[in-house]
Amino acid sequence: MSDTLTETDTPEYPMEREASCPFAPPRQMLGNPKGLSRVRIWNGDTPWLITGHEEAKALFADARISVDDRRVGFPHWNEHMAATVDKRPRSVFTADAEEHTRFRRMLSKPFTFRRVEGLRPVIQKITDQCIDEILDGPQPADIVDKLALPVPTVVISEMLGVPYEDHEFFQEHANAGLARYAAADAMQKGAMSLHQYLINLIEKKQAEPAEDAVSDLAERVTAGEISVKEAAQLGTGLLIAGHETTANVIGIGVLALLENPEQADFLRNADDPKVIANAVEELMRYLSIIQNGQRRVAIEDIDISGETIRAGEGVIIDLAPANWDPKAYPEPDKLDLTRNASQQLGFGYGRHQCVGQQLARAELQIVFHTLLRRIPTMRLAIPFASVPFKHDRLAYGVYELPVTW
Repeated sequence: MSDTLTETDTPEYPMEREASCPFAPPRQMLGNPKGLSRVRIWNGDTPWLITGHEEAKALFADARISVDDRRVGFPHWNEHMAATVDKRPRSVFTADAEEHTRFRRMLSKPFTFRRVEGLRPVIQKITDQCIDEILDGPQPADIVDKLALPVPTVVISEMLGVPYEDHEFFQEHANAGLARYAAADAMQKGAMSLHQYLINLIEKKQAEPAEDAVSDLAERVTAGEISVKEAAQLGTGLLIAGHETTANVIGIGVLALLENPEQADFLRNADDPKVIANAVEELMRYLSIIQNGQRRVAIEDIDISGETIRAGEGVIIDLAPANWDPKAYPEPDKLDLTRNASQQLGFGYGRHQCVGQQLARAELQIVFHTLLRRIPTMRLAIPFASVPFKHDRLAYGVYELPVTW
C-alpha cells in the first residue's frame, strides 16, 4: 500500500453500524483479505486498522506494539484522551513490559479462577434476587435497569470494597468517561470526582483495611509500592470495566437471544456447564461491544500480511470485525451457540487481555442461563426498530430493553 494517502481513499474511523443490522460490525470493515488497512481518525492521523482475526492475535502478542499513550503516533480515542494524557497516572491499561507486569500483579489476586469460582453462589443469589423483583414488579420491565446493571455492579462493588449505595455516583461518572466522541474539556469534572472518590476510599482502607481489592491496593500504597494516585487510577479502571462492559453484554445479549429464539431455546435447555460456557463465548464473539478498537502504537517496524507497519505508526485492533472474520468463523453473521468460539477476542489476547475476564464469564453464564429458564416466555415489549442502541459510547449496547412475558 502506498505511503501517500489522500482523504478520498482513506475512510473515516470509527465507522457507523447499519441500522438494518445493529449486531454486525460496520460493513466497511468486513471482507478485507489482508486483515488490515489505513483509516483516518479525528485528528487527521492515518493509523492502521486491524480487522483480521489472525492479524489481531499476532499484533496483540507482539512486543513491538505498545499501549503507552504518551508515545508519538498513538491513536487516541478522542480529543479528550489526547488532551489529558499527561494528567493521568500510568496504569495497567497504559503500561508496557515490566511496568505492566508490576501493575497487573497488583490486580490479579481477586480475579483468579479459583476466587471467581468461589463467587458463583453469590452471583447466582444476586441474579435470582434481581429476577424475583422483575417477576414481582410491573410489566414491561427494563432488563438493563433491573438486571444487566445491578448484577455486575453489586458483584464488583463487593469485590473492590466500594459501598454499593454509591453506585449511582460512580455509574454516572463512569458513563461520562465512555463517550465516543469526547471533546478536550469534556468529562473532566466527572473524571476528577471519580478519581478523588477512589483516593478517599483508599485512604480510608489504609486506616480500616478489609478483605477486598481496594484494601489490597491501599496496602501497596502504605508499603510504598505505588502512589495513592496510581492506586486510584487502577481502582477506577476496575470499577468502570467491572460493571459497564458486562452490563452492556447482558443487555444486548438478551436482545440477540430474543431475536434468535432457537438459540435461546438451546441455551435454556442446556445443563452441561461447558456447553453454557461455550454459548457465552459465542455471544461474546457475535456482539464484540468495544467499538472504538484497542489502541496501540508500533515501536519498531512490523511486517504483516504483505504490509509494513512503521515504527511510530498508530494501530487500532478492532475486535468486532476480527471476531466476524470468515477465515476464523464461517458464516460469522449467524449466532450459533454450538460453534467452537473459544478463540474469540472479546477479552483481547496476550498479556493485555482483560484482567477480569473470568469474573465476566461467570456472571454472563449465570445471568443468561438463569434468565432464560426463569422467564421462558420473555419477549421484546417494543418494536425492534425502537430499541435505543449505544452508537455514541465506547462500549456498544442498549440504553434500555423493555420486555414482557
